[in-house]
Amino acid sequence: MPKHYFKKYIPHPDKLRQNKALGILGSKIYEADLWHLTRRSVARAFLNGLFWAALPMPFQMVASALCAVPMRANIPLSIALVWLTNPITMPIVFYANYLLGTFLVGGPSDMEFKMSVEWMWHQMEHIWLPLYVGSIVAGLVVGGLSYFGILLLWRLHVVKRWQNRKLLRLGRILPDHNPKGDQD
Repeated sequence: MPKHYFKKYIPHPDKLRQNKALGILGSKIYEADLWHLTRRSVARAFLNGLFWAALPMPFQMVASALCAVPMRANIPLSIALVWLTNPITMPIVFYANYLLGTFLVGGPSDMEFKMSVEWMWHQMEHIWLPLYVGSIVAGLVVGGLSYFGILLLWRLHVVKRWQNRKLLRLGRILPDHNPKGDQD
């Protein structure tokens, strides 16, 4: 996995301890396990971050960080994944979640949709149940699929590296064996 790529951007826990604003999250967020990039912590971060990204609520990053601690998920990755629903993608994702919710619980799916905060605020009493049901289901499905997908991709990557090492060892033992298939 691109472990070395992510390590460049993840701040060191000692540096974070100096940030007074993070003090409200408690001392548990500084545990080293929550900042390492392991197969399980990355998979859990995808589950956690994508679940919270699907929910239409304020302070998604804080909720993601707080849930990452008991889940033992990578905190920076959990927070970064929440930004998949940004001001550009948010209307599309939440509208798709609303349509999924109307399919699951019923409700007016043929309502005239207007892209404005005022319209959303006035229609909230009609759309909140399908919106949140669809968002929770979509978050669980996308998060769950990404969890198992990351575990599978990570495992395939490790197996490929083992095979490459085995070929390298065989190449050292047998000097005429060339794993790249090049002609000398």
